[in-house]
Amino acid sequence: MAPSYFTYGSHAAFWMGFTPGLNHSKQPWLNPKAGKLFRLMYSAASGDDRAPFQLEGANIIEGFRRLGYHAIGTGAVSWFDPSTPTGAVLGAPFNAFHFAGNTWSLLDQLCWIELQLRQLSPRPPTLVFLNVGETHVPYWHQGADWPRWPSPCVPFGGPGCSAPESRRRQQACLEWVDRQLGPLLERFHHGTILACADHGDCWGENGLWEHGVSHWATLTVPLLLRVRGKPVTNPSRIRNAFARLWR
Repeated sequence: MAPSYFTYGSHAAFWMGFTPGLNHSKQPWLNPKAGKLFRLMYSAASGDDRAPFQLEGANIIEGFRRLGYHAIGTGAVSWFDPSTPTGAVLGAPFNAFHFAGNTWSLLDQLCWIELQLRQLSPRPPTLVFLNVGETHVPYWHQGADWPRWPSPCVPFGGPGCSAPESRRRQQACLEWVDRQLGPLLERFHHGTILACADHGDCWGENGLWEHGVSHWATLTVPLLLRVRGKPVTNPSRIRNAFARLWR
């Protein structure tokens, strides 16, 4: 479950160490309430103090920079636009930040990240943040076999809205994004990788469409986690899966 149902709210929480989690799990990192992966020191939040990364500063990005990390970030959706006061807040803590300008610029963002990494010689410990836009409405990626607009998912619904088409397009975008991210993920496979979404979308559930409303569909997100090269799994989920197999 994500900490919010829209981009700015979730990222403001991420910057404080409140990453997506399994609400009913007692396993640290997979549930930030049980123990944060990135914990700001002196915070009032409860949790396990044995966090892999204990940080000091106004946010976790500043905390990593205080530890000697070089922090770079790039965002696709308009909440990261540095020409706006809100976008400037989200991008300000990084050593360098790139705003893509639209939600279909992953290849440009990856090129920018690669250029930034090549310029670091010798390379210090590095924090890389990437906000991918292709899986965000309108669900379009470079070379897709459908037009960018109209989107099959718009606020308040209406003619042209379609849950099956929204699902088809977003899944196709996710598969395309997955292929593009391979080299970047491989580069950091010995490090810590948190791959998640900041929110979901409604596709007609309870008459709701898109995000920006509090609903289980807008709060449910994928979460993949590796800490210092080791995958983090949910033991109870694995046990339940095996139990189903043996019934």
